[in-house]
Amino acid sequence: MGQLSISYLDDVLAIVEKPAGMLVHRSPIDAHERIFLMQSLRNQLNQHVYPVHRLDKPTSGLVMFALDAVTAREMSQQFERGAVEKIYHAFVRGHVTTNMLIDHPLRDEVTRNGSSIKNGTVREARTQLRALQTWTIPEAVDRYPEARYSRVELKPVTGRYRQLRRHMKHVSHPILGDVRYGKGTHNRFIEQHTTIKRLWLHATELRFRHPVTDDVTAVIAAPPDDYRVLATWLDCYTNTA
Repeated sequence: MGQLSISYLDDVLAIVEKPAGMLVHRSPIDAHERIFLMQSLRNQLNQHVYPVHRLDKPTSGLVMFALDAVTAREMSQQFERGAVEKIYHAFVRGHVTTNMLIDHPLRDEVTRNGSSIKNGTVREARTQLRALQTWTIPEAVDRYPEARYSRVELKPVTGRYRQLRRHMKHVSHPILGDVRYGKGTHNRFIEQHTTIKRLWLHATELRFRHPVTDDVTAVIAAPPDDYRVLATWLDCYTNTA
């Protein structure tokens, strides 16, 4: 693969844009994978890096790494306390026209090391949703005479496993391209018209207190190229934003 896109780099932190389909680090869930974000960044910077949080394999966007163990511990604690603001953009099924707080508890599905579990603990989970844009496509999909899609901004208040994907399914607006929580007919419809197969969820912004200066620091990533492809195609149709 080519060089990773680094959105932020200083003496203690590196924030990199993870491509969709890449694991942050080794996981027993995908034991066959051989390319990882952490290893790729280490090779690119020619130094050891410490992951302080993660994104799901199919999700693209900003991932933070520390460049020393002390910073890794401090930033991991910021994430665990919910002190880091994370903003995502997603394309979802249906028309989302109202901002909302999704307050829906989720059951643990994996252990801390990524191993699957059954009958995990149910924990509180909250996500802030902001409606951004809607489209109507006059083509029959599934049992409906037209297809309706939206773009939304998502801010996880808590950090549960696959929280955004599970919450969007809960409110009946699953993220497009989600093979686990979405619907295949819509996923295939989008893939047919864009020739792109992916989960349409992108981590676009991280806002945190810098571990050295204590300044509030915001790092923003531009939408990836495939997001612009989908948005351009959707904009050919009714836009009710």
